Amino acid sequence: MQSYTIGQAARLLGVSPDTARRWADAGRVKTHRDEGGRRLIDGRDLAAFSTELASASSGAGSGPGEEEPSYTSARNAFPGIVTAVKLGDVAAQVEIQAGPHRLVSLLTREAVEELGLEVGVEATARVKSTNVHIDRA
Repeated sequence: MQSYTIGQAARLLGVSPDTARRWADAGRVKTHRDEGGRRLIDGRDLAAFSTELASASSGAGSGPGEEEPSYTSARNAFPGIVTAVKLGDVAAQVEIQAGPHRLVSLLTREAVEELGLEVGVEATARVKSTNVHIDRA
């Protein structure tokens, strides 16, 4: 399973590294240390936390000291973390939490398997019109 540094997690959650560090220090998201002593967050834990964070803040403004949400063109890329994968016989549904944005893409099962998409994996959703394209990071 992929793990993320505090800085990588902060980027995926759309917050500063200091905020992600405070959340880890407070035990809001579980971390472990690698051989070099860096704190890492397991991809599945980060996916669950990002979904929880987005649910808690939906409809609310940003908290004290937090950055305002960014406003981007629909043509921009949304780097985030895969929070759900539902596989059918032929089709699949992939959900990505990109900061405060939850994106859902319908694609083939073959594409999901080829990209190695699973909960906790970093991926980028690219939105153009009504299409969402997913790139594996």
